[in-house]
Amino acid sequence: MWQSFLNIFKKINYIEEQNPMKKFLIVGLGNIGEKYENTRHNIGFKVLDHFANQENLSFETQKLGDVTTYKLKGRTFLLLKPSTYMNLSGKAIQYWLTKEKIPLENLLVITDDLNLPFGSIRVKTKGSDGGHNGLKDTQNTLNTNKYNRFRFGISDAFSKGRQVDYVLGEWTPEETAKLKERLDKASEIIKSFGLAGINNTMNTFNGK
Repeated sequence: MWQSFLNIFKKINYIEEQNPMKKFLIVGLGNIGEKYENTRHNIGFKVLDHFANQENLSFETQKLGDVTTYKLKGRTFLLLKPSTYMNLSGKAIQYWLTKEKIPLENLLVITDDLNLPFGSIRVKTKGSDGGHNGLKDTQNTLNTNKYNRFRFGISDAFSKGRQVDYVLGEWTPEETAKLKERLDKASEIIKSFGLAGINNTMNTFNGK
């Protein structure tokens, strides 16, 4: 009888693990390579690295990116840092969505945003690429702009003609001092997305 119970329990767990509605793809956008590691444009990577450090997770290099898995309350979070460079982010996103049979509504893309003050948070279910090459390629590859994105403000504190230098520049000491609290908040958003859903997450965290 005890063995039968164990078999049923294992079967339930297996079904839950295979349920695509309980699997989530969390993508941090960035560029690979040491010279990009601490740049504003790589905040997507930085958010996922911070989350992984908090939860004692290790990334493994796999096809089109570095990947790790986190499980919480019956949900499986697949964290992806694409290795395709920013301009081809969509290729990696589409590959892992398809490979893991994750529905588009369970995708969350984390990106920097010049139009938001430093550290500001904006979670949305759709929108334009806003001139961001990673979002542009994602939209073109997925053939839709209706996918969840988590925009992390990096501000627009640059002089005319200096946008590229600013985006690919490193955080100032003042920004670095404030990042820890913002990254902690970002980790909460990732968990909320999987546990509470996109609408509750937007209501809870936007503007915080």
